[in-house]
Amino acid sequence: MSTIARRGIHYMQRLNSANVSSALLENGQNRVIDASLTLIRERAKLKGELVRALGGAVATSSLLGVPLGHNSSFLQGPAFAPPRIREAIWCGSTNSTTEEGKDLQDARVLTDVGDVPIQEIRDCGVDDHRLMNVIGESVKLVMEEDPLRPLVLGGDHSISFPVIRAVSEKLGGPVDVLHLDAHPDNYDEFEGNYYSHASSFARVMEGNYVRRLLQVGIRSITTEGRAQAKKFGVEQYEMRTFSRDRHFLENLKLGEGVKGVYISIDVDCLEPAFAPGVSHIEPGGLSFRDVLNILHNLQGDVVAGDVVEFNPQRDTVDGMTAMVAAKLVRELAAKIAK
Repeated sequence: MSTIARRGIHYMQRLNSANVSSALLENGQNRVIDASLTLIRERAKLKGELVRALGGAVATSSLLGVPLGHNSSFLQGPAFAPPRIREAIWCGSTNSTTEEGKDLQDARVLTDVGDVPIQEIRDCGVDDHRLMNVIGESVKLVMEEDPLRPLVLGGDHSISFPVIRAVSEKLGGPVDVLHLDAHPDNYDEFEGNYYSHASSFARVMEGNYVRRLLQVGIRSITTEGRAQAKKFGVEQYEMRTFSRDRHFLENLKLGEGVKGVYISIDVDCLEPAFAPGVSHIEPGGLSFRDVLNILHNLQGDVVAGDVVEFNPQRDTVDGMTAMVAAKLVRELAAKIAK
């Protein structure tokens, strides 16, 4: 376990060694969690009221940052990604219009409810089980404010489990998931971590929150990864056969008969030449235009999504990967908004 991952645990151990009662600790943790959820609730309420007052929106993308990196098996830098992505979204080097013509400065297209204060919660000794529940409850608070739909900024890929679970529970049924990634992230547990970023889609599938899971861009997969895919009925499209699969993947139709489509984009789905700022560099990936073609041509009601695993600590000096992650967010926001 990394130093960052142990911080909250060590803090709690120090308090326990000082004979602080468990009831006192739990009460304090509950207050911090309640305050965190209150902030998300009130910001979502304000943004929802604004969008409804403007009128005309059926669905509005709402950014929700989840700066969590301690479930990464290698580097924890994705915890620092949300502010870097936001900065790049509004960088003066580009305009606010997406490729399909939606203006992100229109609050009916994109709003922002801020970040879940992950480290502040963990510093109080809150474990991952409760932390995942806080993330899920934050997502539900956004969804309560119609027409807001959550677009989550990671963070490592472990966040997709509580987000997809919350979306499915809030909508009252399973969704179809389009997952773009170099890795299937479907280990039963990775290095003993039930909530590892390498296990998020095992958690999702065993919970029956998803009907169809399509994984695209896969090029680093073990025997267990293939066995898990077979166990859960996952549709995997590996890069070694992408030229054969391209036409199908660029003409997807998802979400019919379920509650909609969820899109999860791990930045390492891309060829590292396009996005070097990731923890797990895996050559031979998708081009940026490949990803946009899949996204733009997808037919289905996109109810939520995430962009994860951008690691600012490995980015180029000029922030190239931040701009790539931001463009993914911009285009996904446009796909959600209507």
